[in-house]
Amino acid sequence: MHSVEAEHVIERNRSEIGALVVDTRTGRIGVVMGHEGPYAQLRPVSGGREWDAPPGSLREATAAEGMSAKVAVANGRWGK
Repeated sequence: MHSVEAEHVIERNRSEIGALVVDTRTGRIGVVMGHEGPYAQLRPVSGGREWDAPPGSLREATAAEGMSAKVAVANGRWGK
């Protein structure tokens, strides 16, 4: 693929910073914190260590997945 074409594919596949996404390789839900090279940098909803994921392995989290992740964080705060 020509480098200009590759750049357009990467741009088209980039998730917006702050978006809640699912890394389909692992099933983990994360918040897009940024982009480094061709990778999206994700952080768990509860905070913690970021991980890199190729844009092709990401999909937008459903409303139910997002709510479930946020409830898990809240339950963790209350020791449940």
